[in-house]
Formats: sequence, structure tokens, C-alpha cells
Amino acid sequence: RSLYSTGQVQNVRIFGQPQGDGVRVIVAIEARTLVNEIEIEGASRISAKNLRRKIKLKTNAPVDENALGEARQEIIDAYRAKGYNDIDVQYRVDTNAARGTSRIVYTVNEGSKGAIRNITFEGNKAFSDRVLRKQMKTKPKTIISFLDKSGRLDEAQLQQDLDAVREFYQDHGYIDVEVGNIRRERVNGRMSILVPVNEGSKYNVGRISVKGAKLTTEDKVKALIKLKEGAVYSPKVVREDAKKIADAYGTGGYVDLSVTPQGIPAGQGRIDVIFTIEEGEKSFVQRINISGNTRTKDKVIRREILIAPGDVFNTVRVETSKKRLDNLGYFSRVETYPEDTGVNGRKNLTVQVEEKRTGAVNFGAGFSTVDAIVGFAEVSQGNFDLMNWPNFTGGGQKFRARVQYGSRRKDFVIALTEPYFLDRRLSVGSELYYREANFLSDVYNQRNYGFAINARKPVGRFMSVSLEYRLEEIDIFDVQSDASELIKAEKGARTKSQVATSIVFDTRDNPFFTRKGQRVVFTPFVAGGFLGGDEQIFGFDLEGSQYFHLPYDMVLLFNAEVASVDTWGDDDRVSISDRLFLGGPNSLRGFDYRDVGPKDDNGEPIGGRTLARGTVELTIPIIEKVRGAIFGDIGLVHSGAFDATRGRPASDVGVGLRLDLPIGPLRLDYGIPVQTGGNNSSSGKFNFNVGYQF
Repeated sequence: RSLYSTGQVQNVRIFGQPQGDGVRVIVAIEARTLVNEIEIEGASRISAKNLRRKIKLKTNAPVDENALGEARQEIIDAYRAKGYNDIDVQYRVDTNAARGTSRIVYTVNEGSKGAIRNITFEGNKAFSDRVLRKQMKTKPKTIISFLDKSGRLDEAQLQQDLDAVREFYQDHGYIDVEVGNIRRERVNGRMSILVPVNEGSKYNVGRISVKGAKLTTEDKVKALIKLKEGAVYSPKVVREDAKKIADAYGTGGYVDLSVTPQGIPAGQGRIDVIFTIEEGEKSFVQRINISGNTRTKDKVIRREILIAPGDVFNTVRVETSKKRLDNLGYFSRVETYPEDTGVNGRKNLTVQVEEKRTGAVNFGAGFSTVDAIVGFAEVSQGNFDLMNWPNFTGGGQKFRARVQYGSRRKDFVIALTEPYFLDRRLSVGSELYYREANFLSDVYNQRNYGFAINARKPVGRFMSVSLEYRLEEIDIFDVQSDASELIKAEKGARTKSQVATSIVFDTRDNPFFTRKGQRVVFTPFVAGGFLGGDEQIFGFDLEGSQYFHLPYDMVLLFNAEVASVDTWGDDDRVSISDRLFLGGPNSLRGFDYRDVGPKDDNGEPIGGRTLARGTVELTIPIIEKVRGAIFGDIGLVHSGAFDATRGRPASDVGVGLRLDLPIGPLRLDYGIPVQTGGNNSSSGKFNFNVGYQF
């Protein structure tokens, strides 16, 4: 395996010959030839020189069939990006065995240029063209085709799309549907695709019966399944119901269970469904064997497995364990399966993994209306091990070092997290940081540097609690000479020693693009006193979001936040770095950043001690990876503590776009003030940001 992994070896044979009192081991190696020339024939619309730059295959590298195939696909992608959907690329390898070299020749048949203009269907009555197009990944060309690759024709993908249309019909009862050969037409260099469909008859479920159940009754099995007599017959639902039956038995350790669903025609438009069950015997776990992990420690894998030796062989818990291992991001492949032990009722659980690279070095740049231009470099390791010198991998820890430098901010962060502190479900992390911000105000700059230690503990399925201690130096500097006395009084450095705790309740279906669920975060904090430091403050932040998934894939969001901060003990001033502000891309989008709330005599925001805000947003799908947004925001900031009933509210309405791009999610919003709060501009604001909101 080690020899093959070098990429230099094509074939290895190992055999032994008796010699004296021992064995002579002979390793016969057939080396791969080296690529000495890459030739591209037939390329005229894109030069061979440019194509060679686009492919990863290089000379003096060993000949690898996978690399040759990837280079072929890269040439095809380059042509499809230019609108050549009929492109065909083949390759051959001319080998010189005497020299151990190979000449790679790619032959290109460019075909005609023309992006896909539209996709239509013929013969469809039950479903519209729009509904059927949603089942396909092949799309007509859009205005962002350079990003979403729409308008390109991939024959293999098109065939998968036709299969998806067929399965969609069958899952809605049209078992006999036929999707014919597509027809293509070119008009003015654009391609139209016509998909003929013969829908056939719609089938409903007749009788449902269960055979072979001995440990339970037929009625109890039927209670598990979604399929009902008289409902539309769906092979997908039948498969899902068979899985539910298998899972119900699997929780009891019936590993060898077999559930075979069968559909039998029962007259016109009706199908009887029979579930045949072979139960097998109940099994317990003898041992858990792990293989394939050369870097990752066994304990990192075992702590994600939800069963132990001696437990009932619960197949549902095994499946969940597999998902947990997949979600770690350490492995390209995870397989779990039972193995016979030779003892009745006892089976081993084998977990086989294939590791992948977990470290990354990233460079990039970004822009937002708050940060302006920012460049960054980051080194991260998702499977870090602080005690494993010199490789520092395999312990399941998270390490990150990031440098971010821009025209309005500078950030340096080193962070380390141990997700299973002392082998318990307790995440403990720490970070060292230096942050300098020039965007907080027009009349001063602020820098924060220090460290934080935090611990997080999950409580149940949807809740977690955390505790954090933070010690930092906060410096207000470069205060302009014409600033008000209120802001000049903030100049200088001070130390803040703070303890904060958080309670998080999160039922969202997806943390990145949420369609349904809710998230509530409550964070009280206290600084100073017995903790030391120059500040004595306390307060809280409470934020909640509720998502509703509406018809046509629309998503309705309600988001609200209430926060307050005040002094205690001998302190009577909340510093400007701890005060609360509103305005900008993540709060009131119709106003400048931090522009809502109390201001000094010069009109410069100075923040308040109480904040309250709310947002309503509806996002609507436009095309794949592009959504439109309609929103309304309202909020206020009051100078008094723990009093959200006073202060002048500001509000806005607006529209936006949500783009899911390879670089990350992009948000474009334009907000127009409705209520200005008495001291804000009434002109609209444009917000441009990368990231997820709320």
C-alpha cells in the first residue's frame, strides 16, 4: 500500500523463497512511465497552449489514468464554459518502453457553439414544464452562467436528469411513464431541448399486507408505515416504509433482518403492496474493530460510536454513528458493517475508514460595505493533536491561525479547541487575539487584544450551555482633535476581565441555509469586581430567530433581539466599547453602520445602554443559487439601562439578493428608512456582505 501511495508504481508482487534458516523476500516492482510530452490536437477555438495551462497534468509526472481522465474533463469544462456543448475529447498514450516515457495525446472535436436556451417538455399533462425542469440539474443559460455553469450540456448529466424526471413521475403514481429520446434544435447559435413524455395511467394503493412477522403483529407493523390504502402509489414511499420497518427491528438488534416490498397489479389503476419480513435472530455486540486510521487515534473514532461491546446491536445507532464520523470531516469514506463471530447472537461491529487531508492553507480577499477591502491568510487543522509532535495530527482537536488585514481592520487570531475534554462530551477552547478596527467611528479607532477560555456542554438534542472567561485590553486611540468631550474622555487603554455564559436552543434544519426551525441565544455577563480589571459592568443579550418554510420554497424569517448593559459597584460609566449600537448590514439595513441611537453634539454615534430590534424577511427562489429578499427592520437604542420602552424607533424596508457562490454566500441589500429615529438620514443605503445573517 505504501509503494502504491507514492504514485510511482504500477504493479507490485511480493513473494518469498526459502534460504537457509529463513525466507528471502523478493519485491518485484513495475514502475509507471513518466509523461514527457502533452499534445492537444484539433483545438482551434481555444489554443492548445491555454488548454495546457488549464489542466493539472504536467510533464515528468508518472502516468496515472485518473489524472489523464481529470485532464480530459478539464478540457471539456473549458470548452463548455465558452458555449461548446457538443465538445468531445479523447486521449491516447504512446509509450516508449525502452526510455520509460509516455506521450499523451488529446484529440479534440470542438463541435458547434451554442448554450442551452430553453428546455421544454411534450406530452406532459399532470405536471408543468417548470415543475419538471426543477428535477433537472441541466439548466438554460442564466445571467450568472459564469458562476452557476448554467447553459452547459453534459451528456452524462442529461441522462441522469431524464432518469430523475422518470423517477419523479413514478413517485407520483405514474409507474408506466416513458421518457423518450430528446430532440435538439439550434437557432441563432442557441440550443433548445425538447423532452417527450408519455405519462401513462396513475396508480393508487390497493391492499397493504405484511408477511413473516412473528415478533409483532401485522397491525403494529402497518402503524409504522406512511403508505395507506387508496393513496397514490409511490416506489419511493414504499422503500422508505421498508426502511422504517427495518429500523424498528434494528433497534432491537435484529441485524440479519430482511424486508422485501413487492408491488402486485390488482386491476386498473391499483397496486397491492406486500412487505415480506425475514426476522433472523437478535444479536449483541461482541467487539468493535476499527481499521484504516493511520493518523487518527482510535479513541477519536470510538467516542463517536453510540454502542459498546455487550450492548444490543442497534442498527439505527450504528447508522447514526456512521453519520457522526462522516460529519467529522476526517475521512473520505466510512463503512460500518456487522461480522459473524461464530457465536450465535454475537456479532462484531467493524468500522472501516479512509482518511483524507484535514489541514488547509487558505488565502483570499473580500469586500463589504463595513470592512471595505480585506485580505486574509489562514492555516487550519481540523484533526489537530497538540501533544503529537512533530506531526500534530490525529487527536480530533481544532486549530486555527488567521491573519486578516485590510484598509479598515486588522485581525490576528490563534485558536485551539478540544471537543472532548478529558474524554467527556465537554468542549474546551481558547484563543489569543489582536483586533484593530477603523470602521467603528469616523473620529477614533479601537484595538482589542487578549485571550479567552471557554467551555461548552450539550444538554439534550437541541440545547447547549457555555461558560467563557475573557481578559482583554481595550484601547481607544487616534481620537481626532475636533471630537466632542464625550468621546475624548474615552481615549486611552483599560483592562476588562469578564465572565459570560450562554444558553443556546437550536432546532434549525440547516445552520447555513435554514428553511425551518428556531434558534434562541441568551447571554448574561459580568465584568470587574472580584474578577479584576478597570470596568465593572453587567448585562445580557437575548436573540431569537424563527423560520417558516412556505410553498414554492419561500422562507419567512422573524428575528428579534433585546440587550442591555449597566454598571455596578463603584463604577458609574459604561465605556463606548461596551455600549450598544444599531445600523448596518446585520441590524437596520436602511442606515449607516452604528448610526441609530444617541449621538453627541457633533452628530457622532455614542451608543446606549439598551437595545431592541426586530426583523421580518421573506426570501423567494429566483433561479438555482439565487434568491430574492423582501425585508423590514425596526429598532431603537436608549441611553438608559434595562428600559426598552423609551427612545425613538427607527425602521426601514427594502429588497435584496442572496447568491450562493463558490466563494461563499453573498448578500446584497438596499434598505430605505421609514422612521428615521429623529436624527438619521432619510436616504436609502446599499449593503454588500459575505456571510449568513441571523
